[in-house]
Amino acid sequence: MKLAIFPIVFLLFISSLSYSQNAMNDSSMSWMKGWTNFDPNHEAYPEADRDVPNIIDEDTYLSNKFTYLLSGNVYVINGATLTIEEGTILRCDTETPTSLVITSGSRLIARGLKGQPIVFTSDKSPKARKSGDWGGIVISGSATINSPAPSGVIEGNFLPQYSLYGGNDDDEMTAIMTYIRIEYAGKKINQSKELNGLSLYAVGKKSILNNIMISHSADDSFEFFGGTLDINNLVSYKAKDDDYDFTLGYRGELYNIVAIRHPYISDISGSYAIEIDGYDKKSGLTAKQLSSVRIKEATLINLSDNSNYQHTSAAISSKNLAQLNFSDSRISGFANVVKFDNSYTSYSNLQQSFSLENSIFNVHDQNVVSRLAGTTDVQKLLKYNMFTTQFKSAADLFENPLDKKNPKFTLKQSRDSYTVMQ
Repeated sequence: MKLAIFPIVFLLFISSLSYSQNAMNDSSMSWMKGWTNFDPNHEAYPEADRDVPNIIDEDTYLSNKFTYLLSGNVYVINGATLTIEEGTILRCDTETPTSLVITSGSRLIARGLKGQPIVFTSDKSPKARKSGDWGGIVISGSATINSPAPSGVIEGNFLPQYSLYGGNDDDEMTAIMTYIRIEYAGKKINQSKELNGLSLYAVGKKSILNNIMISHSADDSFEFFGGTLDINNLVSYKAKDDDYDFTLGYRGELYNIVAIRHPYISDISGSYAIEIDGYDKKSGLTAKQLSSVRIKEATLINLSDNSNYQHTSAAISSKNLAQLNFSDSRISGFANVVKFDNSYTSYSNLQQSFSLENSIFNVHDQNVVSRLAGTTDVQKLLKYNMFTTQFKSAADLFENPLDKKNPKFTLKQSRDSYTVMQ
């Protein structure tokens, strides 16, 4: 009886997969329209006419009637709330170390609208802006982290009295950020380290972050240091380092995320659309609370073609027993789908730590890279997903991914162009 039922179940599974794939093809990704900008270096932003104070210790409101200059690090402290009106533009000084730091216990309320996003950008003129012009945005919460101590110190040369994060309140609320663009962040801290576009330290479940685009970051676009925040509708565009980085026991879900990479833009240490660490190996911790991330409806694209695909790496780097579940996603233009470090010592480790379901991938090398590749059929981790029979450029697979003004990242291939991995 089981042998008779299996073919029917398998056909139903493939039918469901094909249906979902058609649904992905039909998706317009309309959530990105009206507020994103894929060519910010040609945007003529107004000159700043108001300065933001470096210490905000009482509730403060920034109106869209003005354009603001952030010059030097701006700290929101003592439980104060910084509220930014929709459509507000904040120019960030490139001559001084400049970041916005929301300290633990304080709040940021930045509710943009689809037609009036809030923009943090370089204070340089059009065509002169570049990655790393200014620092970035740092949000410090009081949720749990995987660390020897319940709290930590944020990375960067920030004032120590304003640099603590972490605690035991996984339901805390530190920020509301919607329809935000962060452009040209990632200024160097020292010769080997830059800041991120948006650094989320121990941010809890009740914070609300969605519809955020980070473009041309000189380090990571989004980095999650512990915490329990769920987040959706994110765009990372041409980051130098990772697009989405998770560490210190972050546990949460991401939905509707996009990473657009370029084969010639990468950090010397290696850059990925997704990099996840189960715990911080440098601290010497054992894996007491591993990073565990669920990602649904991700589009990870490297804009490579037949002339430069050899410069790409894996789409995903998974380290230190991190746990990652992908579903309903599209991965294209990378050398491999996922690369595991040596902390995964058995195929059982891999099965328990990683899954890719109902997704489409188009890579030009091994699919899965692991120390176990020579002894175990690790490619089975990608079983029943769809893939192309040969490597193709992004322009072959997506509607208009190279358009500098209005790129489109919906699949244009029919389901007959893909093969199901069995």
